[in-house]
Amino acid sequence: MTDDCKPSNSLPTSFKGDTGNGIPGEGSAEAVHDGMFASLQHRNYRIFFFAQLVSLTGTWMQMVAEGWLVYSLTRSPMSLGIVRFLHTLPVTLLTFLGGSMADRYDKRTLLVVTQCLALAFSLILYFLSLSESITFWQIGCLAVCLGISNAIDIPVRQSFVVDMVGKEHLSNAIALNSSVFNAARIVGPAIAGLLVSRVSLPICFLINALSYGAVIAGYLCMRLPVRQRVSNVSNARTLLRQAVQWIKGHPEVRTIFLLVSVTSLFCMSYLVLMPVFVQERLHVGVEGMGWLLTANGVGAITGSVSLAWLRERGDRLQLSHWGLGIFLSASFCFAWTTHSLLAGFLLAVSGWGMIVFFATSNTMVQGFVPDGMRGRVMGVYAFCFIGLSPFGYFLAGWLAKVISAPVTVSLGSMVGLLALFLARDLSSASKRGVTSKS
Repeated sequence: MTDDCKPSNSLPTSFKGDTGNGIPGEGSAEAVHDGMFASLQHRNYRIFFFAQLVSLTGTWMQMVAEGWLVYSLTRSPMSLGIVRFLHTLPVTLLTFLGGSMADRYDKRTLLVVTQCLALAFSLILYFLSLSESITFWQIGCLAVCLGISNAIDIPVRQSFVVDMVGKEHLSNAIALNSSVFNAARIVGPAIAGLLVSRVSLPICFLINALSYGAVIAGYLCMRLPVRQRVSNVSNARTLLRQAVQWIKGHPEVRTIFLLVSVTSLFCMSYLVLMPVFVQERLHVGVEGMGWLLTANGVGAITGSVSLAWLRERGDRLQLSHWGLGIFLSASFCFAWTTHSLLAGFLLAVSGWGMIVFFATSNTMVQGFVPDGMRGRVMGVYAFCFIGLSPFGYFLAGWLAKVISAPVTVSLGSMVGLLALFLARDLSSASKRGVTSKS
């Protein structure tokens, strides 16, 4: 077993070290400062932060427009599940490859390539949607293509954060990443709802395609040190086996991965079924759907800002458990409400809990994983976080068709709560075992 794979019994309470940029003026020789926006003192991360804000706003616009287009064409909840399944199935199949590539090749080059591909696929969707003859399966094929790009992009981008800020500000950077993502969730759906109802649906796809240009330009403007290839192992199976051995050797990390897997598989169905709730239960139309998703984003960005402020305060594991419990409870209640204002409030609470859980889990994993294995471990994390979701989306669409959307969402929430209680019991038993040994 390599040094990277040696097990450890506990997660660190803080992550200290070089900022990792290796560039004068970027934290390598100068003192770094703490605070809610500590990561933004790094030039490369500032570029990344604002470019992502533009691009993710476009991504959320496309997501809303695509869901509305699919439901308008088919009037089937199952179709919504199939499209989300096709979006994320490549992540299930290829995310391990993306993680191993992150440890073997230049990350910035990989990210520029994936963003160029995503730009091209969004442009194709725009031109197809201009015609009235666009079909469900054309949308599905493009979903697969975009999913292939994301399968490489996600683990590479997540492991790239530490290259921009170092471990000293890693937790702050991940929290700010979440705030960017959820700020886009506030702005993107609201803009998409207005554009679809008052201008045209295809314009959302065009804006998303153009927004990728901001990220591509940002990556090309970064000043990064020349880094040698982290891993000299060329066999992808060996690389993956090392990552799995490392995860197995760390009980706390293993528990995080299990909870993330259950949540992604069973508890995210409310997002893919949102057009069903909007049209059949809340009766608020496409603009209403945009505002409901915006409320979800408001809650999530509040959670992100809370995490950026908290930084190292408190027990992260307990915080992630509380976040997951709040997320699942609010989702369960949302499934049964028929009042739009109450639905918006519950989605905001749900968004807060969701981001607290996922961002805290991400921080705990990244803060502990060795540098030489970060890409591969985050590839496994991406598989649990996103790679399992296509099966959850497909299951959600099928269940919503067979029983109903509210029952589907509430069942998923109950499965998640059961997994959380079991995880807390295992965690408590593990702590008691360590105490008795000492």
